[in-house]
Amino acid sequence: MNVINLFKIAWKAILLNKTRAMLTMLGIIIGVASVIAMLAIGEGSKESIKKNISSMGANMITVRAGAGMMPGGVRDASSMQTLKLTDYDALKKQSKYLRYVSPLVNGSGQSIAGSNNWSTSIYGAAPSYLQIREWGVESGTIFTDEDVTKMAKVAVIGKTVQENLFAKNIDPIGKTIRFDKIPFKVIGVLKEKGENTFGQDQDDIILAPYSTVMKRILAQDHLESIVASSVSEDQATVAVKEATGILEETHKIREDQENDFNISSQQEIISMFSSTSEMLTILLVAIASISLVVGGIGIMNIMYVSVKERTKEIGLRMSIGAKGPAILMQFLIESVLISLTGGILGVFLGLIATFVVSTVANWPVNVTMMSIVVSFLVCTITGVFFGWYPAKKAAALDPITALRYE
Repeated sequence: MNVINLFKIAWKAILLNKTRAMLTMLGIIIGVASVIAMLAIGEGSKESIKKNISSMGANMITVRAGAGMMPGGVRDASSMQTLKLTDYDALKKQSKYLRYVSPLVNGSGQSIAGSNNWSTSIYGAAPSYLQIREWGVESGTIFTDEDVTKMAKVAVIGKTVQENLFAKNIDPIGKTIRFDKIPFKVIGVLKEKGENTFGQDQDDIILAPYSTVMKRILAQDHLESIVASSVSEDQATVAVKEATGILEETHKIREDQENDFNISSQQEIISMFSSTSEMLTILLVAIASISLVVGGIGIMNIMYVSVKERTKEIGLRMSIGAKGPAILMQFLIESVLISLTGGILGVFLGLIATFVVSTVANWPVNVTMMSIVVSFLVCTITGVFFGWYPAKKAAALDPITALRYE
């Protein structure tokens, strides 16, 4: 049994019926292209989510007021006032696994510079907030701990605020803006960050000392949240446990009581979004794989027809010495060749579709070598699985009956 000859015979049989073979491949082509495109979109989305969340601060840990609450949850007024400056001081002094710690308060309102005004948000934080968020200052400088102590009316603004309050040819450094009737001297402009994962413009911000915002703007003594960064990403989990212990002690929470705060790390958020993205990718791939099953059924159907059409040829080959295994292998190779050829064309179509999605729709995509390898493996398995039974029927034909077949 010469395998090379069997490949030649199988390939010639496919070329004799080009149109039929191409139509048979169509299901495989569409299936493989769909699987590659869906996996590329899924992987691209997952990487984009990780990148966007990490841009907010890869090691960032957030402490929020309220028991087991995430942003957007319903809270009563008392549950929003459980974090105090004493909690910030305790974390800053006692923690071994937190590199930077900053209190955070914020409010929304109208900012004014000359005749221009812009609705934005003002955030009160410590100077270390920029290190936690991995954010830089494009021009000017950040306020200092001394500014915090003095409740200085100084601010650093984001690019969106700068563009809406000042003309392009005007340097905002040293200029005065007003927020809620309070004048602030602009001492710096933040580097551009763009939108985050939730579609929020990170550059639409005024950053000022937390003491100034708490006393002069919000007139409150509680914090919305405390943000911190762990020493490293690997120690984020340990840092969360340590911070939880410190705050439980500060809040005098007993073992039988529920914490009146909640802590989350960026890694937890990334993990949550990644698992959701993976589930959606699996669902999309499962739907796309239906085309492969349809293509496989098409291969089985066409191989049945081929066996019927070439019954006399099979009988002739058997009469001159061809054994059953050789006949089986011939039709099996033909089935696999149809499937693999469809797979190759499907890969090219999938790469083209991925490029179009990335270019036209501007979606994040990431084609992995694994998706291509898996597609080829699936094509081979499909060819063998759906081609086996027709090939076996061909091999089991009686030579005399086959020669008499009309």
